[in-house]
Amino acid sequence: MSEHVIGIIGGSGLYHIDGFTNQKWVKVKTPFGAPSDHFLTGELSGRRVAFLPRHGRGHRIMPSELNHRANFWAFKKLGAGWVISVSAVGSLQAKYKPCDIVFPDQFLDRTKKSGDHTFFGRGIVGHVAFAHPICEELRQILLQNAKRLKLRSHDGGTYVNMEGPAFSTRAESMTNHKAGYAVVGMTNLGEAKCAREAEIAYATMAMITDYDCWKEDEAHVTVEMVIGNLKRNALNAQHILAQAIQQIPTEPNWACHRALEFAIMTERSAWPAKTIRDLKPILKNYL
Repeated sequence: MSEHVIGIIGGSGLYHIDGFTNQKWVKVKTPFGAPSDHFLTGELSGRRVAFLPRHGRGHRIMPSELNHRANFWAFKKLGAGWVISVSAVGSLQAKYKPCDIVFPDQFLDRTKKSGDHTFFGRGIVGHVAFAHPICEELRQILLQNAKRLKLRSHDGGTYVNMEGPAFSTRAESMTNHKAGYAVVGMTNLGEAKCAREAEIAYATMAMITDYDCWKEDEAHVTVEMVIGNLKRNALNAQHILAQAIQQIPTEPNWACHRALEFAIMTERSAWPAKTIRDLKPILKNYL
């Protein structure tokens, strides 16, 4: 059994996977406040897994209320080297149909929360490379398993991260559609940034629930529509996860796992003691 953990973040229906054994809910305290929920740890396909309900059990936390720093600090503390995101999104192009899966390779940030999407500050300045915000090795593992399962899947595309909680205006949706972006969601950009700084490999399975509101011949997105398609998508996500987890290396040695190697600008001697303590799980290779 590998000592390194594979993290999964998504809807609470995801952890009802056949073969997910030795389940235990674990509470993690962080210097950034509380994560979305306790973590459900266990074993799946011979690997240690930690699952986090993104919006809390019962869906109690809005996208703009998500504490990405706490979530990914906790993943790091639990030993996660990889985090797979399963996320509901709206389609921005006709070829991406409800219940399809998109494996994005880019993000566009339309949030107002950038200060909450970094562990740096409080005396330590860092700038991680983020030209390629998704871990390509992990993305390919997920994509290839979707193809093997003959699920309708799409390779690459830009995920537009709006803030919400309201869905898009038609003007916003039309602008994103005309720009050629793939999907729109409310959660993954902050996750990807915190994952990169925590040297965790991160990739997204974007599960399409609707056409947002750009497509005039389709009903505009509603909560009822999203929930119905989420339930259909959950089973596909479970099948992909059960297969993909077996193919993730036992040691975290991809480029994402060295993201801080040349990222920190502040001289080591100037790092404040409290910030070092708070970031110990993240900075441990550089102390």
